[in-house]
Amino acid sequence: MLHTYICAGVVVSAQAGGVLPISQQSTFVLASLAYHDYEGVALRDDEKPRLQADLGSANYLMLRNHGLLTVGRSIADAFLNMYLFETVCTIQVRAMAGGTALTTVDPRIIAGAQAQAREATRGIGAGGLSWPGLLRRLDRIDPSYRT
Repeated sequence: MLHTYICAGVVVSAQAGGVLPISQQSTFVLASLAYHDYEGVALRDDEKPRLQADLGSANYLMLRNHGLLTVGRSIADAFLNMYLFETVCTIQVRAMAGGTALTTVDPRIIAGAQAQAREATRGIGAGGLSWPGLLRRLDRIDPSYRT
């Protein structure tokens, strides 16, 4: 599980429409997105079951007026899900700042996005494809993280 407060994510979490179907990237998030309404600073144990129920089987959870949360089968998948979620929010904020009407993606495309993602990643997920390369890059920058 990853949780962030990146500015674009907080902005979109405060928008009534949430994530809009306006980019290819958004189709993958929308295919597995859930929402949780803001209940104040998340310090109370009684909120935990509601968070779990709202997440359900989704990989992306928009915490209204708060931020973003992702899960995945592995750390790599959760990390890349967050990268995609943050990218979707940044695209949306920038697109809306343009001040013109936005075109949206057909809902039938969103319905097939998960199958397309499985096909594109050969069933191993984005983490399985990208994570090894990210670790090699980190090794070149500073391998001390391994100790």
